[in-house]
Amino acid sequence: MPEMLEGFLLNWLVTGLSLFVVTFLPLGVESRGFGTTVVAALVIGLINAFLAPIVNFFTFPLQILTLGFFSLVVNAFLFWLAAALVKGFRINGCLSAFFGAIVLSLCNMLFFWILPF
Repeated sequence: MPEMLEGFLLNWLVTGLSLFVVTFLPLGVESRGFGTTVVAALVIGLINAFLAPIVNFFTFPLQILTLGFFSLVVNAFLFWLAAALVKGFRINGCLSAFFGAIVLSLCNMLFFWILPF
């Protein structure tokens, strides 16, 4: 059990750091403050853990037809959903959600690659 909790906290920390970076880039993703960013990172993690598998299951045929491109649209929708749930965390439009989700994923990948966990 402690390993699972440690992995969750580590993922939350890296997602929070990545989201903090994304809010400073001119992508149309805004956060009221550091606390809001941390809460948004927690909501994004919970959405990705519980809702993303269900949405991916039902959109699997579209993902096959588009050779995986539709998974980017699903990620953008889930990112937008997190912004809709967290007060003070805002995404300014569909393209901001799309590119914000991509940059968030790239930052997560980079931080997990760089940091010695």
